[in-house]
Amino acid sequence: MTPLATAAPASGGGLSTILLLALPFAVLLYLMFTQRKRARAVADAQAGLQVGQEVMAAAGIFGRISAIEGDVVHLEVAPGVVVRVARRAVVPDATPAAGPAQQGETA
Repeated sequence: MTPLATAAPASGGGLSTILLLALPFAVLLYLMFTQRKRARAVADAQAGLQVGQEVMAAAGIFGRISAIEGDVVHLEVAPGVVVRVARRAVVPDATPAAGPAQQGETA
């Protein structure tokens, strides 16, 4: 036998090697497609913002939309207090968690 023939890999391990290398790629593809689906859902929800809708800003500020001017959303956080935020920073359909004031009212 020649030295080249003795250095050849053993047969039968090809399929397991391919599966071992393909598994991380399959996981990456799955994560990529699910992230795109979530991003599309958020973009659709942000495109459908309407005046009077209860929303949450990315900073965690809850309020009601009082006006929309292009990419700027005017968010009324208290009576007479309006904050301007970017449309992309608004999370639609957000409901505030029960804070101390709300918990005291239900008790």
